[in-house]
Amino acid sequence: MIASASPSLRWGILGPGGIAHAFIRDIRLAGRDVVAVGSRDREKAAAFAEQYAIPHVHGSYEDLVADPEVDIVYIATPHPFHHAQALLALNAGKHVLVEKPFTLTAAEAAEVRDVAAERGLLAMEAMWTRYLPHMARIREIIAAGTLGEVRAVMADHTQLLPSDPTHRLNALELGGGALLDLGVYPVSFAWDILGEPISIAASGRLGETGADTEVATIMVHPSGAVSTSLSASRASGPNVAHIIGTEGRIDIDRVWYNATSFRVIGPDGTVIEEYRSEISGRGMQFQALAAEAYIADGTLDSALLPIDETVAIMETLDEIRGLIGVRYPSEEED
Repeated sequence: MIASASPSLRWGILGPGGIAHAFIRDIRLAGRDVVAVGSRDREKAAAFAEQYAIPHVHGSYEDLVADPEVDIVYIATPHPFHHAQALLALNAGKHVLVEKPFTLTAAEAAEVRDVAAERGLLAMEAMWTRYLPHMARIREIIAAGTLGEVRAVMADHTQLLPSDPTHRLNALELGGGALLDLGVYPVSFAWDILGEPISIAASGRLGETGADTEVATIMVHPSGAVSTSLSASRASGPNVAHIIGTEGRIDIDRVWYNATSFRVIGPDGTVIEEYRSEISGRGMQFQALAAEAYIADGTLDSALLPIDETVAIMETLDEIRGLIGVRYPSEEED
C-alpha cells in the first residue's frame, strides 16, 4: 500500500467508463476511496456503485458536483466533454482531476485554468505517466548528468482501435483522431524531458471521416534537442521510448507510458542501470495522491505538470492538428 502524508479527500467519479474502473482500483491500493459516482444513465452509475460499494449514486452530473460529500471530482468521460464538465464541477466548488487530453482545444483548457484560479481550486490533468515511479527515477538520472547532454527523445503510442466511422474515435465532432487520444502521451513526454518546443513539423494521414489515423511529429526544443513521436490508431507498434544523450541513453520498455522497466545504456553498450517496476496496480494512484498533496499544501497546482503547461501542450496539439489539416466543427472559423 502507498502511504501519503496528505489527508484523504472524498472523491467523486464523473463518468463510470472503462478508465474509471482502473482509477478506483488503483486509488484503493493507496488507501483512498470514492464516495460518489455520477452518470447521465443512472443505471450505469448504480451498477458501477454496486460493483465498488460506492455509497452515493447520481443520475446526473449536476447532482454529482452538488453532492456535499464530494471534495474532488475525477472526470473520466471522453475529452470533448471535459471542458463543460470541469467548469460545472469548479463552479460547484469542487477540485477536478481531468482525464487526458485535458480538453478539445487550448482555448477550452485556458478557460478551465482561469476558472479554477478564480475559484481557488485545483484543476489538474490526469497525465498519470508523469507521476509514475519510473519517470521519477528517469528525471533523477538525467539531472545527475548520466546521459550527458540529452539530444533526442523518441516515443510512439500506437493501438488498433475501432475503424467504424461512427465510433467516437473517428468522429470529428467528438474530437476523434489518433493525435488527441494517443499522441498526447508522447507529446507530453517530450515536453517533460526537453521542455516547450520552439518549432514543430508534422505529417499525418486522415481517415474517411477527416479524423487523423496516423500522425508523425518532429519538434525542436530550446537546447537544440529534437523529439519524434508517432501516434496511430489503425496499427499497433512497439510502444517504447528512448532518451538519447551524448554519454548514454535510456531505453524504456513496452508500454513506456505505463509502470514499466527501463535500462540505462552507456556509449559502449554496457547496461549501467536496470530498473524494474514493482508497483501494485496500473499506477493511477500516484496522480491522485499528488492531487491531494497539492490541495493540502495550498499550491493548488501540479509540480510535475502545472496547469499552464497543460494549456501550452494543448496549444502544441492545436498546432499539430493545423499542420495535418484537422479542424473540429466546434471550432470557430477564422
